[in-house]
Parts: sequence; structure tokens; C-alpha cells
Amino acid sequence: MMRVFKKTSKSGGLTLYLGKRDYVDHVDKVDKVDGVVKLDTAEFGDRKVFVQLACAFRYGSDDLDVMGLCFRKDIWIQHVQIYPDNQKPALSPMHETLLTKAGDNSQPFSFEIPNNLPCSVALQPGPDDKGKACGVDFEVKVYLASEKCNPDEKVDKKDTARLIIRKIQYAPSQVGAGPKADLCKSFMMSDKPVHVEASMEKDLYFHGESIPIKIKINNESNKTVKKFKITVDQTTDIVLYSADKYTKAVLTQEFGETVESGGTYENTLTITPVLSENKEKRGLALDGRLKDEDTNLASTTMLRPGVEKDVLGILVSYKIKINLMVAGGGLLGGLTASDVTVELPLNLMHPKPEE
Repeated sequence: MMRVFKKTSKSGGLTLYLGKRDYVDHVDKVDKVDGVVKLDTAEFGDRKVFVQLACAFRYGSDDLDVMGLCFRKDIWIQHVQIYPDNQKPALSPMHETLLTKAGDNSQPFSFEIPNNLPCSVALQPGPDDKGKACGVDFEVKVYLASEKCNPDEKVDKKDTARLIIRKIQYAPSQVGAGPKADLCKSFMMSDKPVHVEASMEKDLYFHGESIPIKIKINNESNKTVKKFKITVDQTTDIVLYSADKYTKAVLTQEFGETVESGGTYENTLTITPVLSENKEKRGLALDGRLKDEDTNLASTTMLRPGVEKDVLGILVSYKIKINLMVAGGGLLGGLTASDVTVELPLNLMHPKPEE
């Protein structure tokens, strides 16, 4: 049995029905947003009924709005009129199901989301933050008004019903070869270097999936590799309103492996970056969150050729850093200690669910 999402205005005159809240970006197209509104026209007067779909970037909570300033910027917005004189869309199976559920005096509507818009992303709030999270969200809103989009017209909240939806991407069915990086580093007071190589089996992993990293070391130097540290960094690039770019570690794991001077090492170390280990990190990018539903670390932003970055709002990327802590030997000891670091790109996404 299909789950139906509905929201009724406080006045009771408008009830919004949707059959789902996740809409998939298939790269070449995005799922249509098909919905229905049930109307009780007794109190409408000469006002009209409009449905709006908006993609917006929210960079402050509603309770911070002061002096009429709004901490929200619309990236894309579209309206349709459904009463009176509406233009009915071609009915889909989703429409027919919702019309049966809503009953008499119901009107269908449909929106097509452009495929150059961002996916839903939320920035994790701090423990004391209130209101809606910052980030990119999509909202379907039905409302009563005299004109479609007159900024000077006051739309009463009691004559409005709204539902947040998500635009999401799934991992492609075919994954590519994994990345590989190597580095040869020389040290002061050592004639020969340390050579390190790191690689992964594939170029994309699913949220919660274990990530094996193959590491090879050839320590030709006169120093000792004391231990390894693997870090996964999430970089969030807010491109819409400023060049605001910041990086947060979502995993830091140490391995007490030692490689003596003249020794070699080869092993596969496994890591799993997950949100449950990062619940207190304010500003961490998460996949779009619906009310009372859990989420995960934000998926990697897949950029299409030719798409303007600033329309994407928030770009998310990941990087794995393998850091070898090399201790100096001889009389100078710690003065000649150094680190050797190699980096690998990481793509994190959701698998496409089975039909």
C-alpha cells in the first residue's frame, strides 16, 4: 500500500497530497513532482489557489530574521494556478491514486525539476541551534492569493500548506577503477627516501560501507615509521553567496604500525566514515533531512559538464589522507622527525534501491 503525505492549512480550506518526498535525479532528468490539492472553497472569496515549488538556500534560521531581512535565497521557483481556470496536467498513475485518496473537489498539479539544480543538503546544527537547518531544500507550497507572485501581497499563514521534499542522487550502476597515489620523500640527514603507495579498489563507496585502503611502504631511509594516521576530510564549498569553503574531519584513525629503517610493509587497512561518530560537529554537510527522519553524511556532489557552479548552492567533496609519522634517528632525534602524507579522492553516495 502506497504511503501518502498530506498537510492541511490551518483554515482547513487547502489540503496538499504527495505520494512521495524523495525525487531522484537521474542525471538526464529528474522525477516529476505529481501532487493533488483538495479544496474547500467556502472561504476563498475572489482569491485564487496557487501551488509553488521552490529550491532555496537557507543560510540562517527563521528566528534570526530581523528588520525584515530574510536568511533565505531562492535558487529556482515555479508556480501553477489550480483554482479557478486551472490547466490540468496529463494524469499520471500517481495523480490517479492521490485523487482517489483525496476525494471530491481535488485538483492535480505537476512540476518538472530542472536537472541543473542542487541536491538537498543540510548543514548540521549545533546543540543550541533552533529552527530549520541551513542548507539547500525543496518545498511544495499551496496557498490562497489574489495574484500569483506579488511580493507586496500578504499571504496569510492560515491559508498555506507546505511540505519539504528532497532531490537526491544515487550512485551509478557502474563504478570505475579506484584511485592510486604514491610519494617518494627524502629527509635531512638521510641519503635515501621513504616510498609510500596507497590505492583503493574502486572510485565510489556507499554510505556505511567499509573502505579498504591498500598501503605499501619501502623505507630505504635511516629513520623509523612509528605509526600511521588515516583521516577522511569533508570539504563544503558554499558557492551561492560567497566563497565560503571549509574542511572538517569526519574520521581520524591511528594504526600502531612500525616500519624500521630498511624495512618494507604491505597491508590493507579498513575505515568507515559515518555520521554517528560526528553528531556534535556543527556545520557538517548532511544529506537533506526530513522532519523526524535520520540522515547521513552528505553525498559527494557530482558535477555535470557545463553546469554553472553557483546555481548548485553547496558542493561537497571528500578526501582520504594517509599520514606516516616518521621519527628521526641518531643524535638529532626529534629534530629530524617528519611526516609523509599521500591523498586519495573519495566519492560517497547511496546505492540505487531495487525497483
